Amino acid sequence: MKTITDISGIRVGHWSDFDAKTGCTAVLFDNGAVCGADVRGCAPGTRETDLLRGYNLVEKINAIMLCGGSAFGLDAASGAMRFLEEHNIGIDVGVTKVPIVPAAVIFDLAVGKHNVRPDQAAGYYACEAASKSFDTGSVGAGCGATIGKAYGAIYSDKGGIGTACIDLENGIKVAALIVVNALGDVYDPDSGKLLSGAHEGNRFLALNNETAIKGRSFTNTTIGIIATNATLTREGATKLAGMGHDGLALAIRPVHTTLDGDTLFGISTCEIDIDSSYILPILTAATKVAVMAIHNAVNIAP
Repeated sequence: MKTITDISGIRVGHWSDFDAKTGCTAVLFDNGAVCGADVRGCAPGTRETDLLRGYNLVEKINAIMLCGGSAFGLDAASGAMRFLEEHNIGIDVGVTKVPIVPAAVIFDLAVGKHNVRPDQAAGYYACEAASKSFDTGSVGAGCGATIGKAYGAIYSDKGGIGTACIDLENGIKVAALIVVNALGDVYDPDSGKLLSGAHEGNRFLALNNETAIKGRSFTNTTIGIIATNATLTREGATKLAGMGHDGLALAIRPVHTTLDGDTLFGISTCEIDIDSSYILPILTAATKVAVMAIHNAVNIAP
């Protein structure tokens, strides 16, 4: 299986608490990366997304932290900062180097132990564990992820973290790492088949009326990364994230709701310079690879 670490300079590590059903996932960029973000859900939990706008000072980031624990889980990014500072990674400000670590969280407090969340120690551990090889499914930030909660958590299915990578021409790659914790169900957009979601026994409870999505709590959010080794500006990376959201919309129904905080980061490792005419195939691949990563997440999760 091709993964986001097929792109040179990207490593992934998890911290998982399987008992409390929460965790975090650190994505490290060994040579830094240009980053943009696109937030579509109405209940996001994020860190450092304002910094990613094209007119701001910082050009590259050093890592991204994907977390469970709702807003509490953002603390894991501080652990990543400590790890990176100890390794002399970050923006040189004279007295030290300041690592740049954007983050996004899912809501998993209602699944396991609500008072156990990823913290600085968890984020540090995830960075220590980062490598080219990593697990998918119900691990890391996907440990407590669930999907298909429109009828209530009792009917939900297991979510998780998934990845995929597409090879284009001239060595260009487009990859995704997605934590699927959606209110909606997961579909195959090509066949229209319902793959995973709200169920009662072996029978799917496909959404067929508006009453099914009324009064449900903030237990959702799909987050992740769309990455390429092609050189993009921050504006281009933001567009890459936006096209990834098209993949979310194809595979998750409904998505981007008032009860989701759906957030994607777009990443360029700037390994291969491209002509402007080649941006379209990369953006098109972003949509496809997001769908593939979502399917990987729900197919691996037990």
